[in-house]
Amino acid sequence: MDFPKIKRDRIDLHALGLVANIGVPEEERAVPQRLEADIALWPRAPLAGLNEDLARTINYYDVAVACRSEALRCERLLIETLAEDLCQLLLRRWPLALVRVRIHKFILPDTRAVSVTLTRQPADFADAANS
Repeated sequence: MDFPKIKRDRIDLHALGLVANIGVPEEERAVPQRLEADIALWPRAPLAGLNEDLARTINYYDVAVACRSEALRCERLLIETLAEDLCQLLLRRWPLALVRVRIHKFILPDTRAVSVTLTRQPADFADAANS
């Protein structure tokens, strides 16, 4: 996977609280769990010269609401699947050049968290949209 050399502006959401029914054992999925997501968004257009115009940037409040809704949408076995679903959602809904999603799950004893990180660009989902 070749990512473009992105040297432009980025919007980050740190430790976004998510709730999801997730886990391999059915018993684990039966109870909603709190997860956290770190999300990095590289807009296609630079963030310079916005002149206080929210419509010209990525509204991080809307991103947070959409990610929380997606996490609740269905049960999943793997945090990898949730991260992929979030990447796809973000790239389809907003004009982004690149997105990075890290999901933290607090499940293992004596471990602060387990996480998975995915980085995607629009071309990664182009084939799925054309199928």
